[in-house]
Amino acid sequence: MTPVTESDEHKALRAAVAALGKRYGRGYLDKVIADGAHPDELWSEAAKLGYLGVNLPEEYGGGGGGIAELSIVLEELGAAGCPLLMMVVSPAICGTVIARFGTDAQKQEWLPALADGTRTMAFGITEPDAGSNSHRITTTARRNGDNWVINGRKVFISGVDTAEATLIVGRTEDARTGRLKPCLFIVPRDTEGFGRRPIDMELQSAEKQFELTLDDVTLPADSLVGDEDAGLLQLFAGLNPERVMTAAFAIGMGRHALSVAIGYAKERTVWKAPIGAHQAIAHPLAQAHIELELARLMMQKAAHLYDAGDDVGAGEAANMAKYAAGEACVKAVDQAVHTLGGNGLTREFGLASMITAARVSRIAPVSREMILNYISHQTLGLPKSY
Repeated sequence: MTPVTESDEHKALRAAVAALGKRYGRGYLDKVIADGAHPDELWSEAAKLGYLGVNLPEEYGGGGGGIAELSIVLEELGAAGCPLLMMVVSPAICGTVIARFGTDAQKQEWLPALADGTRTMAFGITEPDAGSNSHRITTTARRNGDNWVINGRKVFISGVDTAEATLIVGRTEDARTGRLKPCLFIVPRDTEGFGRRPIDMELQSAEKQFELTLDDVTLPADSLVGDEDAGLLQLFAGLNPERVMTAAFAIGMGRHALSVAIGYAKERTVWKAPIGAHQAIAHPLAQAHIELELARLMMQKAAHLYDAGDDVGAGEAANMAKYAAGEACVKAVDQAVHTLGGNGLTREFGLASMITAARVSRIAPVSREMILNYISHQTLGLPKSY
C-alpha cells in the first residue's frame, strides 16, 4: 500500500531540513547568483548533515533511504527559497544508477564522495536534435580494443563546470541485431576530446548550463556503467528519480511563492481590511495550495513505487508527478505575483525571477507534451501519432 501519511522519521527529516533552509533562505541564493558563484556553503552543510546522500547505501556512507527521503530534502530547501538543483543530478540520477548497476570499483570510487558532497557528477542525455528521446540519440560509442571511443554532442547539461565527471548517455551497437541501444559512461571532466561551452541563458540560476562535445573521447572499458545489454532498464533507473526530484523542486518553489503571497495578503490592508480577507485573493491562493498538495501526493506515490522496486509503476507515476507539479508550480508563482501586484515584480519580494524559473518545471527534463504522449500511449493504450 502506498502511504498517504508521513512516518515520524519523514516528519523529523522534513522539519530538520526546513530549519536548515530557513538559515539560508532566498536572500542567500540571490546573492550567490548575483556574485556568479555556487551555493557551496549550503551544499557543504547539507552534506555534513547527511541530507545529500540520504538515498545512497549505508555501506558507502549514505543514509540508506530512498528517493522518498531525498525528495523531502529538495522540497523543503525549495520551500525555504534555496533549492539545490544539483541534488536532482548528482545523488538522484548518477548516485542511483551507480548504486544499482555500477561495478564494485565504481561504487567505491563514487558513492562515498557523492554522499558526502565532496564530488559531484553531471548527467548528459539531451541533444540538439533528439532532446531527451533516447531512441534518437546520436552520441555513439564503439569499441577499440579494450577501450571505448565516444563521439557526439549534448546540450543543456547542468553543473559541468563543478562536476568531477559526467554520466554520458550514448548508444552502442547490439552485436546480435545491429541496432543501437543506450549505454551509460562515466567521462571525467579533463578527458581529452571532452569539451564544454557555457550556454547564455536568460534564466538566472546558480547552476550554469553547458553544451558538451565529445570528439573521439577514449575511455577505458571500466568507464561503462552496468551491463552493455541492459539498455533502457539502466537509463530509466536514473530518469524516474529525475522526474520525482523535478517534481520536488517544483513543489518547493510553488510553496515558497505561496508563503510570500500569504504573508503579504495577511498584512496588506486596503479599505480597512487585509486583502487576504477578500475571496478574489483568498480563493486563488487556496486553489494553488490544493494543487500543490495533490502534486505532492503523486510525487510521494512515485517515490514509494520506485523505492519498492516497481520500475514500471514508478515510470507512470513519476511522469504524472512531474506534470502535476510543473502545472501547480507555474500557477502558484503566477498567483503569488498577482497577489502582490506591482510589488510582485520588485526585487524586495523575490518573486519576479521565479516567473521564468517556474516554467522550467514544465519544460525540463521532459516537456509536459511528451508526458501526455507517454500517458496516452502507455496508460490509456491510444495509438501513436508518430
